[in-house]
Amino acid sequence: MSSNYRNFRNNVPWLILFLEAVFIVLFYFLFSGDGASTSSISYPAFQDVNHMVIFGFGFFLTFLKRYGFSSTGFNLLIIVLGVQCSMLIEGLLVFLHQREDEDDLRRITKAVVSMTAVVISTGAVLGKTNPVQLILMTVVEIIVFHMSRWINNTFLQVPDNISMMHVHLFGAYFGLAVSSRFSEPSPRSEKNASTPKSNLLSMLGTLFLWVFWPSFNSVLAVNKSKAIYNTYFALAVSAVTAFVLSVLTTKDGKFRMTHIHSAVLAGGVTVGYAAHSITYPWIAMILGLLASVISILGSYCLQRCLNPALKIHDSSGVHFTFGLPAVLGALAQVILLIIKNWTNLTRLGYLVMLHIGAFCLTISVALITGFITGLILNRKLFKTIPVSKYFEDQFYWEFPHLAVGF
Repeated sequence: MSSNYRNFRNNVPWLILFLEAVFIVLFYFLFSGDGASTSSISYPAFQDVNHMVIFGFGFFLTFLKRYGFSSTGFNLLIIVLGVQCSMLIEGLLVFLHQREDEDDLRRITKAVVSMTAVVISTGAVLGKTNPVQLILMTVVEIIVFHMSRWINNTFLQVPDNISMMHVHLFGAYFGLAVSSRFSEPSPRSEKNASTPKSNLLSMLGTLFLWVFWPSFNSVLAVNKSKAIYNTYFALAVSAVTAFVLSVLTTKDGKFRMTHIHSAVLAGGVTVGYAAHSITYPWIAMILGLLASVISILGSYCLQRCLNPALKIHDSSGVHFTFGLPAVLGALAQVILLIIKNWTNLTRLGYLVMLHIGAFCLTISVALITGFITGLILNRKLFKTIPVSKYFEDQFYWEFPHLAVGF
């Protein structure tokens, strides 16, 4: 343990300091001028999104009984580094393509929203990566996600607020591709489990996410009030459906915390693409119901059939919590587009192809780059954690009562 600790101490601080020095220098050149004086985003809206990403996802990932320090601590570390990186990539794209500059509050809000993709990906490899691997994965994923958004915006004419909602889709499949390159933990491992206390903390994170999700879906939307309205009803119905299905699918007829933990958020993920444009709330409610169904039933199918066949260990179930609901949302957006433009068949085919193309491009880029990133992170240079040390806080954090042995 002591030699590994020395390697950890010699690598992580210097990598963080190097990245921070690079960020400061680049900020000096890219953001030396004054931004726009007025903003279309209020500070409370930004604050909601920031709370959601830091508090919500930080506690959402604390369900492992011996990985709570790392779940919350590393979440904060990669967010504060990733937001700076995201701001720089966005500023570089504005500089290279001479796009209209945005106000500072909108820029940092988009950066925080984009970090959702990284946090979701982190859930797929939770407990199996060291801080160096997490930091490098964050930088790579942010760069690739912005490239994917730029292609969607420039060549497929996808609106900026819609392309940003691909964070769930991109984050889930990028994380799954990275996870496929890591060894699976032993089925008998006791560390890959939860306790009532860790489940309670994780549910606290779920409640944070549930409360702030309407702000997340509306912060970049054109019609903010409609996005909030539809998101709330989609979340409400997905929560109700989660409780119903949890009772119906358990052998003893009791609620299962893992079902509630994942499925209550599915409606917010699904409705994110079209929340600003859905005319009637009952449409959002149907999407919320379907999202919860696909999340709970999908968890059974994926864990028993697909994941073992593909040798993927999805630590926190991001596939059925974010991936499948995001796929459903993308398909629902296309169907709603067809219904809305049914009278204009000439333009309809073009619009459908653009949205399907953006959807396929996002998944393809996420899977390919995630797979390559997983291969790179598994090099000996990055000191991959042995399977016996998976899901272990003590490997990175100081515990006073264990200090003598450490």
